[in-house]
Amino acid sequence: MMQSNFELQSFLPYLLNQAAEVSSLTFQQVYKNRYGMLRTEWRVLFHLGLYGQMSASEIGLRAKTHKTKISRAVQRLTERRFIERALDCSDRRVTRLTLTKQGRAAYDDLRSVAENYESTLLKQLDPEEAMTLRRALVKLGGGTPRDFT
Repeated sequence: MMQSNFELQSFLPYLLNQAAEVSSLTFQQVYKNRYGMLRTEWRVLFHLGLYGQMSASEIGLRAKTHKTKISRAVQRLTERRFIERALDCSDRRVTRLTLTKQGRAAYDDLRSVAENYESTLLKQLDPEEAMTLRRALVKLGGGTPRDFT
């Protein structure tokens, strides 16, 4: 077997994934326990809460999530009366999604929890580290590095 200097524990995609998993588990328990939601469902809920009426395709693009996952989440949230669907007046092929009163209440509750949770996470970093981390993640999330093979 060949020796390699490659260290999984310092491989950036591995580190990013580990940080994402650890940091999201506590918040995941909140939306799962309070509202029985899965990850994609809370993302759909938050997009509608933040940006108002949208199509499932628009949410998928913003959330960088496959359309079948968004479609399943929309179906579950509709069945549970968190969102409602309406045909777009100008293009009847498009369905517009909006939060119901119940969906808005869940969004408001979870947004408050999310803000508090983010604040708790950021207390582990000094302000400069937090700003640098946020900038780096935005930069890395903007696309895929090319020419890596």
